[in-house]
Amino acid sequence: MNISRYLVASIAVFALLAGSLPPDALGQARRVPPAPTQKKNKRSDGVQPQTGEPQEAPPQDIIGKPDGAETIKVEASLVNVDAVVYHKKSRKIITGLKKENFAIFEDGVQREISNFATPEAPITVVMVLEYSKLTDALGGNWFEPGRYEVLRPMAIFLSQFVRPEDYVSVIAYDMRPTPLTDFTNDPGRIRQVIDLLLRNFPASREANLFDALKFTLIGGKGDAVVLENSKQATMEYAGLASLQGRRSAVILVSSGIDTFSKINYDEARRVIQNAGVPIYVIGTGNLFFKKYGDYLEPTDYITGFPGRLTFLQAQNALNTFAKESGGAYFPVTFEGELPSVLQSIDALLRNQYSLGFKPSGKRDGKQHKIVVKVDVDGDGKFDDKDYVVQHRPYYIAPKG
Repeated sequence: MNISRYLVASIAVFALLAGSLPPDALGQARRVPPAPTQKKNKRSDGVQPQTGEPQEAPPQDIIGKPDGAETIKVEASLVNVDAVVYHKKSRKIITGLKKENFAIFEDGVQREISNFATPEAPITVVMVLEYSKLTDALGGNWFEPGRYEVLRPMAIFLSQFVRPEDYVSVIAYDMRPTPLTDFTNDPGRIRQVIDLLLRNFPASREANLFDALKFTLIGGKGDAVVLENSKQATMEYAGLASLQGRRSAVILVSSGIDTFSKINYDEARRVIQNAGVPIYVIGTGNLFFKKYGDYLEPTDYITGFPGRLTFLQAQNALNTFAKESGGAYFPVTFEGELPSVLQSIDALLRNQYSLGFKPSGKRDGKQHKIVVKVDVDGDGKFDDKDYVVQHRPYYIAPKG
């Protein structure tokens, strides 16, 4: 069976299993009259599917404090660094390392590792999806709409790679980011997310990637969680960067094109550099660019459709975001690449060490270089020649 048809059929099966949702569910969260906001980042049911047993709640530092309380802020006194160690030649990922195998340097000065979590620890993932009319315009064929190029990797990852001890949240963005489900490990809720996106159609042509990343990482006011059917139109959210002492990551499925964000590219980079959360990027723009790039004008069209330069800038932006966050960039050109790409992302996630250190305390608003070294065999010497430590290269100190 053709892999494209197989994946589409798989998504349809998930949709049937999930039950029905109103076709305009995405729109409902935006049309409800405004109401007082509250902090909300948690499951509403609290039980495991089928068993009825109480479900372990996400750590409080993930979901924010109870209604009416202040959200946890990013601690300026702690810098989180997620790292993956692999052999230079074989590219084999190294597992089984301990805190004693690592050393962290800030601007060349070694700092004490105050927080450490091994790859065996559960992981918290936010999946961010581009879901706009631009997505449909850039992708698709005679048999399926373009948004399936975004839904396909999402459905595969959520259905195959999320483990019972993990927590995952899904945010779709067009003109603004919309949380579809809050942190959950409930298979039923995951199927609902897939069903929701299949039943709906993108409402806006805007694809404001930079704003979506800022919302995901540092929080802010956003649409109410769609699948919770809240009576409130908007809520305040804590960003993933506020999470301390727990492994976390963002999986971004996007063309990389930003049409009208409130923040610019440099501001987005600054947010990403300082968040300390690795971003693993599945770039979907190549699916279109490889087919039609030679026929595009160099600059954008008068209709607003992106030109060749915009696609190249988008690819560069995604690669930069991945590199500066300590993640990885996977430009997908053919649908058949998706299974191996998702397996690679899962391998990186599952072998990601989380380290934290207290910085020098300088409040100069400047970049400070981070270097993580590893002593794999524990002989007291760093193994820079044979091993690579993938991590974010610097953080930005607060100013004032």
